[in-house]
Amino acid sequence: MFDNIKQFASEFFVTGDPLILGAQVSIGLSMVAIVFVLTFFKKWGWLWREWLTSVDHKRIGIMYIICSILMLFRGGVDALLMRMQLAMPDSNFLQPDHYNQIFTTHGVIMILFMAMPLMFGLFNIVVPLQIGARDVAYPFLNSLSFWMFFWGAMLFNVSFIIGGSPDAGWLSYPPLSELSHSPGVGQNFYIWGIQISGIGSLATGINFIVTILKMRAPGMKLMQMPMFTWSVLSSCITIIFAFPILTVTLALLFLDRFAGAHFFTLDGGGNPMMYINLIWMWGHPEVYIVVLPAFGIFSEVVATFSRKKLFGYKSMVFAMLIISILSFFTWAHHFFTMGSGADVNAFFAITTMTIAIPTGVKIFNWLFTMYRGKIRFTTPMLWTIAFIPCFVVGGMTGVLLSVAPADFQFHNSYFLIAHFHQVLIGGVAFGYFAGLYYWWPKMFGFKLNEKIGKWAFWLWNIGFYVCFMPQYFLGLDGMTRRTYVYSWDMGWGPLNMVSTIGGFLMGIGFLFQVWQIAHSIKFREADTTGDPWDGRTLEWSIPSPAPIYNFAVLPKADSIDVWWEQKQGKVAKTPVPKQYEPIHMPKNSAIPFIKSALWFFVGFGFVWDWMWLTIPAMIGIAICMLARSFSYDTDYYIPADEVKQTEAAWKGVKV
Repeated sequence: MFDNIKQFASEFFVTGDPLILGAQVSIGLSMVAIVFVLTFFKKWGWLWREWLTSVDHKRIGIMYIICSILMLFRGGVDALLMRMQLAMPDSNFLQPDHYNQIFTTHGVIMILFMAMPLMFGLFNIVVPLQIGARDVAYPFLNSLSFWMFFWGAMLFNVSFIIGGSPDAGWLSYPPLSELSHSPGVGQNFYIWGIQISGIGSLATGINFIVTILKMRAPGMKLMQMPMFTWSVLSSCITIIFAFPILTVTLALLFLDRFAGAHFFTLDGGGNPMMYINLIWMWGHPEVYIVVLPAFGIFSEVVATFSRKKLFGYKSMVFAMLIISILSFFTWAHHFFTMGSGADVNAFFAITTMTIAIPTGVKIFNWLFTMYRGKIRFTTPMLWTIAFIPCFVVGGMTGVLLSVAPADFQFHNSYFLIAHFHQVLIGGVAFGYFAGLYYWWPKMFGFKLNEKIGKWAFWLWNIGFYVCFMPQYFLGLDGMTRRTYVYSWDMGWGPLNMVSTIGGFLMGIGFLFQVWQIAHSIKFREADTTGDPWDGRTLEWSIPSPAPIYNFAVLPKADSIDVWWEQKQGKVAKTPVPKQYEPIHMPKNSAIPFIKSALWFFVGFGFVWDWMWLTIPAMIGIAICMLARSFSYDTDYYIPADEVKQTEAAWKGVKV
């Protein structure tokens, strides 16, 4: 019996690598510390009532952002480990299988578990406030979406210490992801972690489309919405068409592995190229899903800190919608070398070049907005300005890659790696950092320290160029992606060393951001006005942080930049009523947390082929659905007197 237990433990837990052992110890100590702190300060009840069961969109947004920052740390460590392996020729820092696992998890975590939750966090915090709504359309579904994402991310990340991480690349091409090449459970963790979190992402897309279309403030027409809200709408439209493709693709791959199907196995009559088509039908729109909201953030930041109306509002709206549509017609440029023929390659080359046009329109719109503006170089504005040259270079190299004959040379090289990171970090990460700094006071009621923030900004930006510019030249010199080790005679050592130094500079920049948050919490620069940046949109018209009901009286919004125009006296402000009315709000619910946790166990059971775990968990999910169906006490009213007292406390008026 002892031998059986020992054998099971050796298969269940990842052993043998000192780096993974160190991670296991640190994770264990961190969990013990969290449990101790919550128990010592008697915060378990507070955690359950105020956060785990909350349906408040603002708290859900904050939880998304906390998860994203943790995943940025995890994905960043993976990146630095890879750079350390590649810094010198003939390096043995990482074992080949461990390198493949890190390579795979880095891509998945950064795209799906860092960029996506940071995006959804800003959706939740900003959109209802910008459109003058008291909540999202479906608060219960919003909570369920977050917890599906959370437990999916946990399922994927637990593979690091249990069972083994996936190692077939971040898109898991067959046959590498089939049983023949990945017989372990790592690939199952990949499938179910992404599948569960992807369902949450799809639900979020539906929720915010309905919220934007049906819950805008009285008088706010579509062409009067703030640009960030437009970018969210464009992104969510793309989500609802792209994510079902991912769901079906992963389901087919799982059937290949679990049920002996042969959708993608060549020797069984399947076609692995069909998987690559399907995954990129989702994968390329996914790039625009995460970058479109960043465009909306830049639009808000540029207008606010240039003290000017956004130049070319309508052209910006149409550009985002065109990008959203065209993103579904460019996927084959990821495999021009597949052999589809000149006609197919020409079509996708033209669509790829075409999608650069609306993106270029936006760059000029932001530049013209800044032209002759009274620019304030705050940290959000610095990140925005830094984005422009970075994204221009990324866009230009993207156009180079869109030329099919040239792509035959660039394909699979480090030139592509440099381009991809130039767009994703320079566009997405820089954009969400700008948004995080910009709306931080609205989330927490205090500003982040500007001085430390600027140190972080310069370290990130200098590190970024030092890291990725050499990779263009490495690619032109023949270095292919997925390279684990190379010899001295290749001549790639010096540029790889420079690139590694740049990666560590970005890591130091991240540490400065963590220090900035800790410093700002300790030495709070409180926002007592609700409008620390002299903003233009409705979220700046209410207290910081926003009360649970957002708006005591729903505002009238019949113009673009309505809050700015109210401050300038061009339109009338929303009158303060003599008597407030009770406000209808949804009640907290434990069902989303419990139901999503059960999905974790469903996925975990499928990973290990433990039907004894999967079937009871699925029954539990069905019970949760029934419980929700028969839940009638799901809302309450905030009394008018409480609303009056909250508003008076913010305005400094005695009741």
